[in-house]
Amino acid sequence: MFQEAVFYSLSALLLLSALCVVLVRNVMHSALFLGLALSAVAGIFATLKADFLFAAQVLVYVGGIAVLLLFVVLLSGRAADLLMRQVNEQWVAALLVCGVIFAALGKVLWEAGSAVARPVEWERATSSLGNFLLSNYAVPFELVSGLLLVSLIGAVIFSREDAPSAPAAESEGGETP
Repeated sequence: MFQEAVFYSLSALLLLSALCVVLVRNVMHSALFLGLALSAVAGIFATLKADFLFAAQVLVYVGGIAVLLLFVVLLSGRAADLLMRQVNEQWVAALLVCGVIFAALGKVLWEAGSAVARPVEWERATSSLGNFLLSNYAVPFELVSGLLLVSLIGAVIFSREDAPSAPAAESEGGETP
């Protein structure tokens, strides 16, 4: 009973913080809510006795949010850059796509009913997950890491201010200073 209460509390926290990620206007607050949402996911993994997924969630995703916050602080030049509009012109199409995905997910969950698989032992899950990632999905795993590296380099290039060019103004005597 207690485990179910913790699970549902973490699920409510996850949904509320994920909603706040989308609705707040401040980029820094949005990133903090994203960290809270990913921490709630880690807590859900802990309640489901998925220790490896809990540790991976905390180390990779919550740690990644800390790095994201660091980049937001370092790469934003002004405080006004932290306030950005979160909604664009395609919000109606995005809402429609989200509705279709939500309906499909609801249908799958409705048909699944209460058939919940029992968690496997953590040693077997960790070993099989490691074998799976390093055998079947080794190439996509490395491609994702390369993509993240390229996006990091792109973020640095796009956030860099252009170097000031040499002054082209001439003085009254026709000489450049």
